[in-house]
Parts: sequence; structure tokens; C-alpha cells
Amino acid sequence: MNLTFDLTGKVAVVTGGGGVLCSGFSKTLAAAGAKVAVCDLREEAAKAVAEEINAAGGCAIGVAMNVLDKASIQTAKDLIVEKLGPVDILLNGAGGNNPKGSTSRDNLTPEEVAELNENGTIEGVKTFFDLDPDGISFVFNLNFLGTLLPTQVFARDMASTGGTIINVSSMNSFRPLTRIPAYSGAKAAISNFTQWLAVHFAPVGIRVNAIAPGFFLTEQNRNLLLNPDGSLSPRSEKILGHTPMNRFGTPEDLDGTLLWLADEKFSAFVNGIVVPVDGGFAAYSGV
Repeated sequence: MNLTFDLTGKVAVVTGGGGVLCSGFSKTLAAAGAKVAVCDLREEAAKAVAEEINAAGGCAIGVAMNVLDKASIQTAKDLIVEKLGPVDILLNGAGGNNPKGSTSRDNLTPEEVAELNENGTIEGVKTFFDLDPDGISFVFNLNFLGTLLPTQVFARDMASTGGTIINVSSMNSFRPLTRIPAYSGAKAAISNFTQWLAVHFAPVGIRVNAIAPGFFLTEQNRNLLLNPDGSLSPRSEKILGHTPMNRFGTPEDLDGTLLWLADEKFSAFVNGIVVPVDGGFAAYSGV
């Protein structure tokens, strides 16, 4: 058997490709032979990743894309098809959180209830009652609509040719984390949507699966996980205390799962699953 991942001749689109994890996804797909369109709202970041791929001998282009604007996605798609050819693989990686959709403490305590003013708030503390609907909408839109809209645009052609869609969920979808209800709910929606799409598209030869990363240190969460001096924050200590492998993940830890799902030679009958890559976090009860 040929056990080498080989995506030669495939065209892959990665949304959110300028970020830490998705730039790694882009480079991995290119290293396996795919021609990669690195897409990001920040065009300069997308082009920088594409330049790294090309310098390493791969084939990539950086493309500006707003995953919440269907016209922007369509413009990007037209450019990608013109430059690289029809798309075979769509990786929906754009997403993120917003402080307006998060609380500042893990729990609401009886002591805090006694401190609540007539507006249901406590000065200097962001409780559940302070969550901003606009912030929550932003998080849900970025993660859910930011996956749905690119899928509408790129899957239109795949419906005739077949293809692979890989969404990026999170461990939050299996077990919601304290403080980030909007992000946890949005990622749960991604997992559910992945299953729905897998059923919907199965008759036309499009497979849909998702990767659910555990805890990875990125630019988005660095201030939450590390103190200014670089030491672990109390939240990081709790995370690693519940991660049997006792470390954060690295982008390279996702490579095998990504390539397995992307290469139909290995995963042709794999459809509608969400794969945890979490160092054992989901398996550990804390006892």
C-alpha cells in the first residue's frame, strides 16, 4: 500500500489563513502537494503566508476575503479558480471570540448577587448580566456564518465534481468552558452544522468533517493564557491540570488529522465526524 499523503493536483482554500493555526494548515496542505489559496480579511497576512509557502517550494496565493460578505467570497473564489483552478478542498478556519461575549469570572456567587445594583451589574466585574448582544452576535456570525457563507459559495461547484470540506470546531463544542459562552455556543453550532452538511451533501460526493483543537497558544488567547512575564496564568494552570498530556498543542499536532481528512485515499468513507485533537482533555473527568 502507498501510505503517503498526496494532494498533488488538488486546489485547497483555507479561510482565516493568516492566523497561527490556519497558516499551519495552509503550509501542511501545500507540503502535501496541494495548490493553496490562503484567504484572510487581512490581505497582507494572507500574502505573507503564501510567500512562505512559495519560498519553500510549494504553490500558494494570498487572497483577501471577508467571510461575512458573500460578494467578497465570490470575488475571491473567481480569482482562485482563475489562478489555481477548480476548488477540491475547503477548510473553514476563520473564527474567533470577542470580549463583549465573555464574563470576567467563572461563576456567579451568592456574594456577587448581593452586590448587584439595580441594573444587574457590579462595578469592575463583567457578569452574565453584562453580556453585550452585539458582542455575542459578532462571535456567532464570525464562527457560524463565517463557515456557512464560504461553504455556500465554494460547494456550489463541488456539488458537480465532489470535494472535501473541513470545518474547525473546538473542544468548547464538547464541553463548554467557563467565561466564554458565546464562543462555546458558536463552536457547538459548527459541530452540529458539520453533521448536517455531511448528510445534506453525501449524495453529491462532498464529504464534510471537522477538527476540534484543544488548547493551543495563539495570538488571540496569549494574554489569557500567559502572564506578562511569560509564566502560566491561573487559567492555564487549570487547563493543563485537566490535560493528561500536560502541555498546549502546537500547530504540527494537527497535521496528521488534517491530511487524513483531506486525502480521500485514506478517509473516503469518513463523513460527518468531529475529531478532537486535545491531548486527552475530553477524556479526563478531573478525578
